[in-house]
Amino acid sequence: MPTNQNHHLDLFTAQVSALLARQATTQRGNIEAAAQHFADAICEDKLIHTFGTGHSHLLAEEMFYRAGGLANVSIVVDDELMLHKAVVSATAKERDPETVAKLLASHPMVAGDCLLVISNSGGNGATLELAKKAQDLGVNVVALTSVNHASSAKARSPQGVRLHEIADVVLDNGGVPGDASVEFDELATPVAATSTIIGAFLLQSVVVETVARVLSRGRVPELFLSANLDGGDAHNKALFAKYLSRIPILN
Repeated sequence: MPTNQNHHLDLFTAQVSALLARQATTQRGNIEAAAQHFADAICEDKLIHTFGTGHSHLLAEEMFYRAGGLANVSIVVDDELMLHKAVVSATAKERDPETVAKLLASHPMVAGDCLLVISNSGGNGATLELAKKAQDLGVNVVALTSVNHASSAKARSPQGVRLHEIADVVLDNGGVPGDASVEFDELATPVAATSTIIGAFLLQSVVVETVARVLSRGRVPELFLSANLDGGDAHNKALFAKYLSRIPILN
């Protein structure tokens, strides 16, 4: 394999490793703050809602019905905002604040719930509107975003405000503007996005800290067990029975 290809692989590995180390340190306080809100929701029998459009939906799913994951998590999902349906129309809808009325009608939230909103750019209209509406309902909003991208002069900003400016807690993935991080001299477009890798680490860090905080209160958090382990189906069946009325997608 040519040396220059090895160089770029090594560069990407180094970039991701450095980002993981840096964000684990710089975001420690924000991870703890998010976990405090999540622990409160668990102890008060409230829900944690997750929402992301486009590729951010991957991270919304990262928190939902996951092995070792919190059972009180409900994903806000709409096929019209997903890339597997229609890329162009989904992109248009995620930028439209009017999309939120439909989301909230089918996915109600109440005071004391939490909403995790994932948006690398932090500037899409539907994402911002959902965060604002949730706060109006008394919901604590945690954002996962790239402050570097959102603050960049190159960022598209039709709303005039960014997610990290309105959320109650901000988890910053530390990625570069545009997300893709590896450059080739022969190309005008960089490759290899980092937001999903770092975002998943930050979210699972929040889960770890949330569980620790719930246990410190003398409570036992409800967690899903992998369905691919013996006893997994029986363990999860009881959680489905408890949460199905409030999280219909578990059906």
